[in-house]
Amino acid sequence: MLNNPALSDAAKLVGRILLVLMFVTSGWSKISGYAGTQAYMASAGVPGILLPLVILVELIGGLMIVVGFKTRLVALALFFFTIAAAVLFHLNWAQPMQYLQFMKNLSIAGGFLVLFAAGAGAYSVDKD
Repeated sequence: MLNNPALSDAAKLVGRILLVLMFVTSGWSKISGYAGTQAYMASAGVPGILLPLVILVELIGGLMIVVGFKTRLVALALFFFTIAAAVLFHLNWAQPMQYLQFMKNLSIAGGFLVLFAAGAGAYSVDKD
């Protein structure tokens, strides 16, 4: 059972979906909460003018991972994006929730590295 390619590819598909679910929903919610997100970014010292890029990375990048298109490249981009988000927004470790968010981002970044190394699997546009 452990060496079953079909099971491995199905697990990669489900894993890809779960890994980016937060990014797709977050990117979508940033569109409807545009002004609030810009204010939050500004409070962290990040220019609000970057918000369209953030939305594209989260929403389009997430959907590309779901369908498995340019998976390795997008996974690497999302790795760096997630590390940057951790450093820019979650370094106030005096607040336990910020520490937890930082560690969550590191864990997700690790998932993107694994996806970069393993590829999307057979159930993808890439088929690797």
